Amino acid sequence: MRNRDFSFWLFLTPVILSLSLVILVPFVYGFIYSFTNWNGMVATEFLGFKNYITLFKDADFRASIWFTTKFAICSVILLNFLGLGLALLVTRNLKTNNLMRTVFFMPNLIGGLILGFIWQFIFISVFGNIGELLGIEALTGWLSTTATGFWGLVILTSWQMAGYIMIIYIAYLENIPKDLLEAAEIDGASSFQRFRNITFPLVAPAFTVSMFLTLSNSFQIYDQNLSLTNGGPFNSTQMVAMNIVKTAFTENKMAFAQSKAVIFFIIVAAVAITQVYYNKKKEVDM
Repeated sequence: MRNRDFSFWLFLTPVILSLSLVILVPFVYGFIYSFTNWNGMVATEFLGFKNYITLFKDADFRASIWFTTKFAICSVILLNFLGLGLALLVTRNLKTNNLMRTVFFMPNLIGGLILGFIWQFIFISVFGNIGELLGIEALTGWLSTTATGFWGLVILTSWQMAGYIMIIYIAYLENIPKDLLEAAEIDGASSFQRFRNITFPLVAPAFTVSMFLTLSNSFQIYDQNLSLTNGGPFNSTQMVAMNIVKTAFTENKMAFAQSKAVIFFIIVAAVAITQVYYNKKKEVDM
């Protein structure tokens, strides 16, 4: 027993040390520095809650939180709808199942910056040419307005992550007992009734996982935001992660940016924990 305990901690120690050095220690230092005038090198003065009071007066930060919240809501709904829909499609008895799974998952393998530039070309050049050809003014200058820039980010994120969410739903769909669905079909249940009363309750755990992943990812997006719109026009499509990075490295206000990061962490953690708790409770009810 002692040898087993020793080997257990021997293998676990590198993981704990890595986690502490990469995540826990920087988080604690960042939290402490958020109460100072830290400039990235030294902190010479303790400011108390001054940075936190100032950030709530920052109009750009409030606007970025609101924009990110709207983006997260739309992305979570669309991603889970698309992910479940694609999973239902590729779990049917089709000869092209494996090909479709590969095609749908491939966008997730492309980096966020590259995807942003690809879709920037599509929105500006392709949409613009189609708009001019068909006389549809709404398709021209797609990224030049706040509304179209918002939907551009939603489309990009949905296209990138839908295949990844699909894989999660597939894992649960393929574990549903076939005889259960066949018995319901024999009893006269329609396709929608079988989905509502059998399939959906049994994939509820996948919904919890997918909701958590899509929600946390939607709040933390930076690469796609940088390469697609760069926060424009006039910072109206700037998400919170970009606002924090600009505050730290463009305005050189490290401590102020850190206080924004702490508030952002609290918001994301609270939303994610609430979502997981609620969905887990729904699973039990089902």
